[in-house]
Amino acid sequence: MRAEGYVTMLDPFQLKFGRRMGALLFLPALLGDIFWSAAILSALGSTLTVIVGLNDILSIVLSACIAIVYTMFGGLYSVAYTDVIQLICIFVGLWICVPFALTHEKVIPISSSKAQWLGTLTGRYAGVYIDTYMVLLLGGIPWQEFFQRVLAAKTTRNAQMLSYVGTVGCAVMAIPSILIGAVARSADWTNTTIGHSPGTNGSDHEFRMVLPLVLQNFTPTAVAFIGLGAVSAAVMSSADSAILAAGTLFARNIYKFLIREKATEREILIVMKLTVVAVGAMATGLAICIRSVYGLWFLCSDLVYVILFPQLVLVLYYRNANTYGSLAGYVIGMLLRLLGGEPIIGLPPIIPYFNLLDNDDTQLFPFRTFAMLVSLATIVATSELTRHLFITKELLDLRWDVFHCFHKDDDPPVKVATIHFRKPEVPLPVNGESMFTKKRRRPSLSKRGSDAGENFSEKGVAGVYNAAFDVSETTL
Repeated sequence: MRAEGYVTMLDPFQLKFGRRMGALLFLPALLGDIFWSAAILSALGSTLTVIVGLNDILSIVLSACIAIVYTMFGGLYSVAYTDVIQLICIFVGLWICVPFALTHEKVIPISSSKAQWLGTLTGRYAGVYIDTYMVLLLGGIPWQEFFQRVLAAKTTRNAQMLSYVGTVGCAVMAIPSILIGAVARSADWTNTTIGHSPGTNGSDHEFRMVLPLVLQNFTPTAVAFIGLGAVSAAVMSSADSAILAAGTLFARNIYKFLIREKATEREILIVMKLTVVAVGAMATGLAICIRSVYGLWFLCSDLVYVILFPQLVLVLYYRNANTYGSLAGYVIGMLLRLLGGEPIIGLPPIIPYFNLLDNDDTQLFPFRTFAMLVSLATIVATSELTRHLFITKELLDLRWDVFHCFHKDDDPPVKVATIHFRKPEVPLPVNGESMFTKKRRRPSLSKRGSDAGENFSEKGVAGVYNAAFDVSETTL
């Protein structure tokens, strides 16, 4: 995508599938960005409430305003430079906190409590783990937050290296969080601010508060504030990227390509800034008003994986993909995911895939990956079917091509000659001399094979000894 000079992730979709289909694919990307921003702003509000005692609504509003202001005025430059500083704060801040938490007197060595925090993987939940890992590995690709960095790289090589280094960086950044989680499971919470181990009373809210609770109860106050700075940096880094991504997609792929094609660069920039404010405001409102914002984000991330990932793969690597296939894959993928249910937001499963349901109606079958594969297969099958009907067999007139995917000048399949070289039993004489000593006549090929034969150089023919030719037909 960097080599093709695309500006946003949706550019190849709109160029291949049309502007309206691109707008349809914009919806899951937009919802994912909004709910992700809301989820992390909500996490920051909870962290500030625990450590500082600040009202969570006030902390959410202040954090969102700061992110919106410097993103709106600085654009990608401000996001990129602040991300560098924020990543350093995250890495240094959390690693400073880890030794204090590990060596606290109320925390037993995590090596001796490995059975408590490492957990076990049973065969019953293998499908759930496979599904989750696939969502993380592949569902994290079709996000504008990633592509706005990749497509802004100076060279294609830099874009590739950015992806590889980012992969390693994500793994390294996860280590402090894992260790802090192990500390939470290995600690004695009796005489702490909550009086019991987080989540033992069935509260999901306490599970999400593990990091600030560990910092508050098992690190010195100064160290806890350093950890708070790391958490704040992480939230700001993610929030500014998400709202900028949504603003860029709307300004370029919706406003310019669909609403006002003659918009100037200045006009697009103004629209992008207004969109940044609107997306930030919506994310802030969701973070304040909706407790199940994490559930909404999980659902949207699933839609990105099920809908956008197969579309992205095929728009780049499958040249026959068309709007009919894209629309069919979109609808089928979304239906299969929604009918699978989502307990976090109270959406019951309509389709119990292979009747593999847990006690809380959670799907044990990897239905997200199944829906993604079905969506991908639907795009391919529908694209090939429509091409067969309109072009290959011409069973439908082009006036029925409502999406204008095919044209009269599209080439029907043709038969061309394929030349197979074989070494004969004896040298073939040409005018009484060996083929190695005199200029040869090119072989006479039947049908379109004669045209193909004219393209072979003398050097190419001489390199295969005294050869005889077999000609077969291949349909392209």
